[in-house]
Amino acid sequence: MATRMVRLDDETEQILEQLVKGTGRSISAVLKEGLLTLHDRLSQKPARTAYEIYKELDLGPGGYALAPSDETRRGVQEALRRKLG
Repeated sequence: MATRMVRLDDETEQILEQLVKGTGRSISAVLKEGLLTLHDRLSQKPARTAYEIYKELDLGPGGYALAPSDETRRGVQEALRRKLG
């Protein structure tokens, strides 16, 4: 079993104190449960992937760009020519 030294700001220290008093558990038990809870939450697969969310977005018809993104200078020049005549 390892011993760790942890620095807590005042707000976190108050939360820890409230949890210890409210649950009747030791500081170690409260911290261990917090770590296990975070581990469980992070190890679960997200409900939807970023692609699934993107696929549902309505981005409109598109096709109105004057130039591809790797040629932005040309696109800006073209837009200025169109605007200024």
